[in-house]
Amino acid sequence: MLSKQQAKVFFLGGTFFFLAIFVAMSIHSLIVGIPQNTNANDLTPQVKLGKKLWDDNNCMGCHTIMGEGAYYAPELTRVYSRKGPEYIRTVLNAPNGWGPRGRRMVKYEFTDEEVEGLVGFFEWMNRAELNGFPPEPSLEK
Repeated sequence: MLSKQQAKVFFLGGTFFFLAIFVAMSIHSLIVGIPQNTNANDLTPQVKLGKKLWDDNNCMGCHTIMGEGAYYAPELTRVYSRKGPEYIRTVLNAPNGWGPRGRRMVKYEFTDEEVEGLVGFFEWMNRAELNGFPPEPSLEK
């Protein structure tokens, strides 16, 4: 059994030890991890336009990206690799809004430049390292 003094030293020593580990890992993430994993060097004006359109049109009101957003419409983090750029363009340019399974997406009047911005944003998002998110389904029985 620890005395009061020993318990206090044990508690404070452990707290400062794990605080130091936390600070070191945070610094490492900021200096190495985030720029490397997010491909920050690839942020083109097209990608920035796509992100701005994503935010301005409240796409997260229906879709999720990186697990954040609503679950009404499909998750779009890896839509570029799952469906491809032509599919994305088709959905965004659908004449009456996209609604293949009963849920209808709002018809947006995007210009060709804005559509390419969204495609660029999804392509950039597809290259981000997310440590296995979203998980790939196992197709083995």
